[in-house]
Amino acid sequence: MPSPSAYPASAAGVPPSRRRRRSTRVLVAVALVALAVAAAAVAALAGSLGVAIGAAVAAALLGAVATRIVHTEVLQTRRDWARDRAQQARDYADLTETRTAEQALYVVSTTGRIARHEATIGRLETRLADAAAEVTRARDQLAEERTRARKEQERHRAAAKTAAANRERQAARLADAEERAAMAIVRVAELEQELDLVQAELNAWQSSHVEDRKHA
Repeated sequence: MPSPSAYPASAAGVPPSRRRRRSTRVLVAVALVALAVAAAAVAALAGSLGVAIGAAVAAALLGAVATRIVHTEVLQTRRDWARDRAQQARDYADLTETRTAEQALYVVSTTGRIARHEATIGRLETRLADAAAEVTRARDQLAEERTRARKEQERHRAAAKTAAANRERQAARLADAEERAAMAIVRVAELEQELDLVQAELNAWQSSHVEDRKHA
């Protein structure tokens, strides 16, 4: 945006040279009016008719000249004011054009920055969406892995329970088999003893029968 120094110089007022010229004209007019007043006073105080008429004519002429100077000064002031206003209007038009060009450049620059920012935001939003999708996929995979691991652990626990039950059944069967084997060994020993007794009795009976035959 333009600084305060960018405003037209004509807006500050009338140039110094023009003010000095106007001041000189006003002083001349005031001096002529003073002379006219002095001439009127002389005409009033003079006892001679010719002197009074001359003084009156001089006062009228001085007043007319002063009036003409003031009128000229007023017209010149109006023309200067009109010229100053026209120059000020041109200066303001140039300033407005400059400001418009600066504003257009600012708008173009701002629009470019906004477009770049929007493009950057779009890229970041796309990357954020991709990252969110990746996080979702990772979470799904993690949930699947956890489910699979839990099922595997449950399967291992079930297999361990089955193996323990099998081991317990095998141990029970082994113990039962060992008990039956021990009982069978005891029974065999008992049968062997009974067999030995029966054999001994048979041998004794046979011996006694042979002896009986011999005596007969």
